[in-house]
This record gives sequence, structure tokens and C-alpha cells, in this order.
Amino acid sequence: MDADLLQWIVPVAGIAAVIFALYLARDVLSRDKGPQAMQDVADTIREGADAFVKRQYTTIGLLALVGAAIIGIVIAIVETREVADVPDLAGGPIGIMTAIAFLVGAACSMASGIIGMTISVRSNVRTAAAARRSLVEAVQVAMRGGAVSGFLVVALSLLGVWGIFVAYETFIGDVTVAEAPFLIVGFGFGASFVALFAQLGGGIYTKAADVGSDLVGKVEAGIPEDDPRNAGVVADLVGDNVGDCAGRGADLFESTAAENIGAMILGVAAFTIASTAGWPNPEAWIFFPLVVRAFGLLATIVAMFFIRGKETENPMNILNRGYWVTTLLSVVGLAITTYVMMNTGTATGANGIAPWLWFFACGIVGLATSVVFVYITQYYTAGSFRPVREIAEASRTGPATNIISGTAVGFETTFVTAISIGVALLASHWLGSQAGLVNADGHDVGGIFGTAVATMGMLMTTAYILAMDTFGPITDNAGGVAEFSRSEAGAREITDRLDAVGNTTKALTKGYAIASASLAAFLLFSAYIDKVNLIQRNRGGELLTAVNLADVGVFVAALIGAMLAYFFSSLAIRAVGKTAQSIIVEVRRQFREMPGIMDYSQRPDYARVVDITTRAALREMVLPGLVAVATPIIVGVLLGYQAVAGLLMVGTIAGVLLATVLNNGGGAWDNAKKYIESGNLKDEKGNVIGKKTDAHAAAVVGDTVGDPYKDTAGPSLHVLVKLLATITLVLAPLFIR
Repeated sequence: MDADLLQWIVPVAGIAAVIFALYLARDVLSRDKGPQAMQDVADTIREGADAFVKRQYTTIGLLALVGAAIIGIVIAIVETREVADVPDLAGGPIGIMTAIAFLVGAACSMASGIIGMTISVRSNVRTAAAARRSLVEAVQVAMRGGAVSGFLVVALSLLGVWGIFVAYETFIGDVTVAEAPFLIVGFGFGASFVALFAQLGGGIYTKAADVGSDLVGKVEAGIPEDDPRNAGVVADLVGDNVGDCAGRGADLFESTAAENIGAMILGVAAFTIASTAGWPNPEAWIFFPLVVRAFGLLATIVAMFFIRGKETENPMNILNRGYWVTTLLSVVGLAITTYVMMNTGTATGANGIAPWLWFFACGIVGLATSVVFVYITQYYTAGSFRPVREIAEASRTGPATNIISGTAVGFETTFVTAISIGVALLASHWLGSQAGLVNADGHDVGGIFGTAVATMGMLMTTAYILAMDTFGPITDNAGGVAEFSRSEAGAREITDRLDAVGNTTKALTKGYAIASASLAAFLLFSAYIDKVNLIQRNRGGELLTAVNLADVGVFVAALIGAMLAYFFSSLAIRAVGKTAQSIIVEVRRQFREMPGIMDYSQRPDYARVVDITTRAALREMVLPGLVAVATPIIVGVLLGYQAVAGLLMVGTIAGVLLATVLNNGGGAWDNAKKYIESGNLKDEKGNVIGKKTDAHAAAVVGDTVGDPYKDTAGPSLHVLVKLLATITLVLAPLFIR
């Protein structure tokens, strides 16, 4: 098989994934929508979600247009001939190209978020209707609804990066295949910019509504979750879609886009070595990241047909079966890609082993890391294991001990996270260094490229992981629809089981996202170094080979980078708290002034709560977003490019570990509450400690503490980590000047 021919699998796989997603969407939309009462609830949720997303993305779109104009002007001014990626295009042309790439990335990211939410708000009622008949059917409907988002988000990312790369390299005569990756970094910046605001706005909305609804409804009024008498319930159900679907879709879109571009930039060094040595198809080293992820998409399409099981089976096992099929088929695709595209002719690496075998091993490390994080997250957030049960037991003595236990679990998760990431980076770097890729200066580039291959290996399963993530809010909504419409007990029992699994799958995606962000952080940091050194070579300056933390400017920038992760999280969590207070006041007012709500003789004013939540979320998302964007720029302008490297490195480490605490701690708190509600907690005599007990009330308080952790600040930190890298990549010429 020829490497040039294999590159065409990128558009083929991308288009195939889009077609398959449309097939899944048609299948889901053709399913039974249940009785009219269910449909009425689902229509209300859809209308609220559509209204929020329209207002949110209008705001984000305006911010993106302003951002693109500023970036274009700045790049046009600072990209002089001696610092430009392509000297023949210095100044205005590069500024325009970067601004266009930024807008294309932003538009694709917005489309990803909207697509994710559009299908989820139509899958919830069909999942609830399926739960009236069969657990397996409900799992399949929810998973297929989630897969529509997964396939379209990953396909848009793949086709977007491939399309703008080919456009710049093919239609602009002065751009070579080795220069194009540096010109499309604006695409990743645009995607990160939109994802940050989408995740912040959606996260603030969903968790403020959830916290306000739970505290007044479940704790104060003593009514069930998603009870129609609670005025905050509709806002809560809308929030599941705008936060967990639209926000996460944009999050993983920017993850895959930014990491692809970073890997392609690192591939330029391998391309140079291959060209000099006369290896066949040297450009294949640049295209490799796109091709290997295309195989991952195809593997996920096959895996969707393996989502089946028995009525008595744990739904998590059904989902895991499809994940393993995706992983095993990805190994096959990885082997084909590395063998064909990393063909070095007769050249060999260490011990006479062909370089492609060393890089294949790097990809396996990435896939293995994906598996490890899936099961680490399951261990810390599923009710079957010690951490969640420990928090549930602590709830017996009140909310204080529940919060202490949950905080301890969150901090504990950093140990296995750091060790796993460290092992993956060390292993992939060592394996890559054995491939024998040495540049003209005598420096090994195989180690760095090996970490890029590991990251791409991990991203091969992104479509399936995102499908599992969207499965969570769909099943959560399905439970709300069933409860709200007073569906039969059997249907509610099934949706409760799926909701507990959905909490775990949402946590899995966050664990996966932070693991990929961790691997990509080293990749993108290396890409920043390559970008700086390209500029320094053009102007005859000193190359950046190491970051000196003993330099006072670098140390201060690193301190600011670590601070940024915590300060940004503080702003996000405070935004949830302020918005939740407004909701609590409104829901209490309605209970007080509309006494007929409790006996169903009066209908709560759901629209008012939705409007309060929408306005507050859009207002509160702006400050943390601007802080995240402005900080690295200010540091770079004042302290220079080496200081930015320190900020990027230490800020990434702090952000990764803090996100781990927030994601897993919050997920464990949530499922500890579910563990008690399912009747699994018992006293010394074997009596069930369930709903409407002091332990349950304590668990609800713990859950509300964890809500802004796991669904607002934590996921937003994933985006922040990669936003730091894409900003520094795009604006490196500004910092060097």
C-alpha cells in the first residue's frame, strides 16, 4: 500500500463518519416517543435548550469575530520577514491566513456544540419511552443518540484540519507541506476560544440549575428529583444538554484539533530528516496524525454494532464491550498506518528494529493509557468500588464528614493520574528515541515525536468516548422525562440504573479528556519550542533548548501559570454559586406564593427560572474566559518568550492535577448520592438507609458541592490547558519581539 494513497483515508473516513452519524440520527428519530405527557416535557426541554444555545453562540460568535480581527492585525504587524513561518508571506498575508484559520476553527467548534445538543434533546424522550419496554433497547437508543454527536464532532475536527491544511498547501503557491502546519495553528486557537466560553457558559447554567433545584426540592421540600412541582427542574434538564452535550462537544473538538496540529508541527522535523535521508514519502510523517485518527473513526463505526447484551446485565458492561472493540480495531489500524507511513527504506533504529515498530509501540502506549484512565475513573466514580462507598458511609454522620471524605477522594486521585501520565510520557519518549530519528544538528527528535504518536493513539477512541459521554445527559434527561410525566415505576427504575451509569460515563470522558490534555500538553509545549526556534533560525537568534526556572522572569511566569488554574476555577465555581442563589430564591418564592404547586393544582413558572439561569450564565462566563485568554498574552508581552514557556509548562501541570481533583471528586460525590438513593447503604442491622433520611440529605449537600467541580470548573480546565498552548503557538512572534 502506498503512503500517498493511504492519506486519502482521511476524507473518506470523515465523510463515512458523517454518513453513519446521519444513519444513526435517522434511526433514533424514528423511534417511539412515548405518550403525550412525555412528549410535552421533552418539547419544553428542547425549547429551553435551543433558546439558550442561540443566545450563547450569538455572544460567542461576536467575541470570536473580534478575536479574529485582533489576531489578524497583531500577526500582520509582528510577522516580519525574519520571524515569519513563511518569509514570502510575511506581514498581512500571514495575518489574514491566521485570522481565517481562527474563524474556521471557531465555526467548526460552534457547529460541534450545537450538533451535540440538537440530537441529545431529541434522544431523551425516545430513551424514556424505550425504558418502558426494555433496558437493552434504552441503552441502544441513548448510545446511538450520543454516537451521533461523537461521530460528527470527530469527523468535523478531522475534515476541518485536513481541509484547511490542503487548502493552504495546495492553493497558496509560496507554502510548502512543511510550512503549512505552522499556518493553521489559528484553527486550533479558534476552536479552543469557542470551547472555553461554551464550556463555561453551559457548565454555569447546568450546575446552577442542578444545585438550586436539588437544595430546594430534595432537601427543603422533600420531593423527589425531577419532580414536576419543582420550578427549577426544567432548567436542570435543559442544563444537562447545554453543559454536558454542547459544552463537551466543543471541548473534545478543540482537543482533537489542537493536538492534531501540534503533532503535525512535530512531524515537520521528521519530514526534514526523511527528505534529507531520501526516505520514501517524507510528507507522510506530517500527515500521520490525521490518518491514524481516521482509522479510529472507522473502528468506532464497527464497534457500534456490538452494543448489545441481556436485560439482567450491568449496562456499563454493554458499553465497555463496544469500547474494547474500538480499542482492538484501533490497534490494527495503528499497525497499518505506522508500517506504511513510517517507511524508512533500509534505515533501522536501535537493535536493528525498523523505526515503524518503535512508533507502533508508542501508539500502543497511548491506547493503553486511554484504557487505564477509563478504568481509573470507573474505580473512583462508580458505586461498585471503595471511594464512592466510603463517601456514602461518611454521609451517615452528616454533610461535614461527607464533604471531608469526598475532598480526600478527589485529592487521592492525583496519585494514579500523575503516575499513569508520567509512565506514558517516559515510555513513549524512550520508545521513540530508539527509532533513530536524528536531525542535522545531531539532536534526537524521535523521542518527542514518540509522545505525539502516543497522543494520537489515545485519540483514536475519541468518537466512542464522546458517545459514552453524551449517553450520560441523555439518560439523565430520560429519567427526568419519566419522573416528570409520572411514568410507570418499571420505566423509572430502568432510567435510574442508566442515570447512575451515565454519571460514570460522563466522569470517564472527563478523565479521558484530562489524560489526553496531559499527553498533548507535552506535545504542544514541544510544538511551541519548535515554533520559537523556527523564528530564531530565521533571524539568526539563539535557539531555545531548555527552560531555566532559575531565571526570575521564568519563575514568576511559572508561578502565575499555577495561580491561573486556581483563580480561573474560583471564578467558575463562584459563578455557579451566585447563579444558584438566584434560582434558590425564585424556587422558594414560588413554593411560598403558589401553595397549589404541592397538590398539583398550580403549575410552576418554569420559564422564569430558565430565563434567570440563561441570563446569569451568559453574564458570568465572560470574566473567567477573558482572564484565561489575557493572562498568557500579558505575561508574554512583559516577560518574553522564555517566560511564556515556563507559564505554559507549570500552568499545564497545575491545571491537569486540579482538574483531576475536581472531576473525580465531583463524580464520586454524585454517585455516592445515587448509591444511597438506590438502597445500597445499610445500617448495622441491615436496614436500608435510603431517600428522605439524614444520610441522604448529607449526600445531596455533598453532591451540590461537587456539581460545579465536575461539570463547570473541571471540564473548563481541560480547555484552559490547551488554550494556553494554542495562544502561545499563534502569538509566539509577539513574545519574541
